[in-house]
Amino acid sequence: MTDTSPTPRLSLGPIPYYWPKAQVDDFYAMVADSPAEIVYLGETICAKRNQVRHEDWLQIAERLTAAGKEVVLSTLALLEAESELKRLRALCAQDDYLVEANDLGAVQLLRGRPFAVGHSVNVYNDRTLALLAADGCRRWVLPVELTRDSLAAMQRTRPAGVETEVFAYGRLPLAYSARCFTARARDLPKDDCRDACLDHPDGMVVDTQDDNRFLALNGIQTQSARSMNLLPVLADLRGLGVDILRVSPQSQHTGKVLEVFHRTLTGELEPAAAAAALTPLMPTGPCDGYWHGAAGMDALAAA
Repeated sequence: MTDTSPTPRLSLGPIPYYWPKAQVDDFYAMVADSPAEIVYLGETICAKRNQVRHEDWLQIAERLTAAGKEVVLSTLALLEAESELKRLRALCAQDDYLVEANDLGAVQLLRGRPFAVGHSVNVYNDRTLALLAADGCRRWVLPVELTRDSLAAMQRTRPAGVETEVFAYGRLPLAYSARCFTARARDLPKDDCRDACLDHPDGMVVDTQDDNRFLALNGIQTQSARSMNLLPVLADLRGLGVDILRVSPQSQHTGKVLEVFHRTLTGELEPAAAAAALTPLMPTGPCDGYWHGAAGMDALAAA
């Protein structure tokens, strides 16, 4: 039987790492010609990562809009200073682009206007989603630790006019801390980190004592070492009515990843074969355990 479920759109999440400005500019020049339909821009991890300024992000947004992309501006997931709140207010006050709120402070500032909610906001049940929708939420991203069954339950009662986006590829964002793990690894104070994150364009991988690549440290953020890959369950995602699939940037091969997703969504590639083609492009390897209700680092589809 032919699957008549709507085809999800393809999005590219904000860059989670600290890259030099020239690398960021080159990256988004590539993205302008990529099959990504929605592009999220902005610093979401640490306000000290300031090689790309707010004005630079707006210029990138203009270029991507001219290339036919839907641009969304993303906010910090953890604010710690008045200066960061000042920048948040300015970002939320502009009305040229939709804003993705990554904490409830941003939700408060955006109340009454259309906005999106990122995966770092704990939308764990239909009541929370209904409250956010009443405030103006028009798109939400499933928290990465939730399961397929959790999404199915949310989709049954999803408010009208709210799109569902799922983090479908990339290192999983697991936690945020007031401490900077990258600076601490170099025995540096957070306030004098000397831009240590620039030396780790895909984060610092942490191994267990039995040499299992376990986590990746990215400034104040903890990520999975392995990359989530939900292409093998594409039919399920379509059947659940998911509107958007998100790819998270990595320092190499993001353009190839987007192309593989696009060719799979259009039916040119079979999901299982496409997923296998992505594995060599990952920094460490695949995982999909959370989706199946198992340990997050498990790779059940591959098994």
